[in-house]
Amino acid sequence: MSHPVQVIAVTGGKGGVGKSNISVNLSLALAEIRRRVILLDADLGLANIDVLLGIRAEKNIADVLSGSCDLRDILIRGPGGIWIVPAASGVQEMATLNPQQHGAMIQAFSALSNQLDVLVIDTAAGISDTMVSFVRAAQEIIVVVCDEPSSITDAYALIKLLNKEYGLVRFRVVANMVGSVKEGHRLFVKLSGVCERFLDVTMQYLGAIPFDGNVRKAVQKQKALLEYAPHCKASQAYRQLAGKIDEWPILSSPRGHLEFFVENLLGTMHSPVHGDDRPHLGG
Repeated sequence: MSHPVQVIAVTGGKGGVGKSNISVNLSLALAEIRRRVILLDADLGLANIDVLLGIRAEKNIADVLSGSCDLRDILIRGPGGIWIVPAASGVQEMATLNPQQHGAMIQAFSALSNQLDVLVIDTAAGISDTMVSFVRAAQEIIVVVCDEPSSITDAYALIKLLNKEYGLVRFRVVANMVGSVKEGHRLFVKLSGVCERFLDVTMQYLGAIPFDGNVRKAVQKQKALLEYAPHCKASQAYRQLAGKIDEWPILSSPRGHLEFFVENLLGTMHSPVHGDDRPHLGG
């Protein structure tokens, strides 16, 4: 039996809410507490993580699916000891995979199970079929909102779609770029109030990330905030969120397995691949 892996999708329903920053810095904060983390850039048409961190990817997931290399060959060591799976920037056909590519993806990811504790998925903005597929396949869904009417509206539209069409019922919420703890909780109350009134869902407040000028500076320097300003208020908030996430129970079977995530993602029922040829992610 393979090692249980926590699979977390970070989404927001729209762009501009700081979703990728949260994905990156939560990954680093989890790595700080000795979780083995892979960050998957799931914006398959327009890669973002490599740009955010100033990382140049020579190969990406398209090369794995074509059979020209293994998943471990495209893994990039990121800041704080995390590993990054780069997306295929500008490769539109990545959004539609054939059965052979489905099988290759399952085999590639299942080989990482025993070397991994947490898979963080930075999803694309908007409500595309591909984005919804990643969110549906994850065990945990973090919805990022900020203090803009369009952010609340788009987050509600996403949650409504996932609940009404696909039966998902539990959503965690992070309020980003808020002026105060009180403002963050107010945003959550506003979103959860309308969701729980009209939908059959359970909304759980994970916490808030305060507005911090260091965030923009870190982006300009192409560095993760926890690396650029490890002691700033926002970095401290990320560590608090990571501590809460670390307390979440990890489902052991079958949804606790990485290959189940990939099978669910791709809508196929290939047999999980096991074996001793697993990449070593230590060091």
